[in-house]
Amino acid sequence: MQKIIGLDLGSKTCGIAISDALGLIARALTTVRFESDDYDTCLDEVLTILQEQKVKEVVLGLPKHMNGDIGIRGQISIDFAKQLEAHGIKVDLWDERLTTVSAERLLIQGDVSRKKRKKVIDQMAAVQILQSYLDRQNGGF
Repeated sequence: MQKIIGLDLGSKTCGIAISDALGLIARALTTVRFESDDYDTCLDEVLTILQEQKVKEVVLGLPKHMNGDIGIRGQISIDFAKQLEAHGIKVDLWDERLTTVSAERLLIQGDVSRKKRKKVIDQMAAVQILQSYLDRQNGGF
């Protein structure tokens, strides 16, 4: 199995996680920071990371409203996925509801300071997205 990248795309940041070669464990990789809504810059950075890591598959968080509807943020993720696919990247959109809340809770439980949480929250959300995808792929829940 090849490594997979997980993305948590926001309006100014994109948290990135990567799997191990066996596709069992997700870990934080980095956070891409860009000007508000400058997704072209974000795309360039993500493509560079994909090339450096020799990864051809991405799990991209799809933000949905709690009732399952897709809003503006969700449409931005769908458009971003299409741009990645145009570059030959396989993209799986993954429901990311509550991943940031869950990541924040984990960091608080780990006694991570507010300042440090702000720096890694996007990466941790990407880890949550990717790990839940990997668990499902490997017969977990």
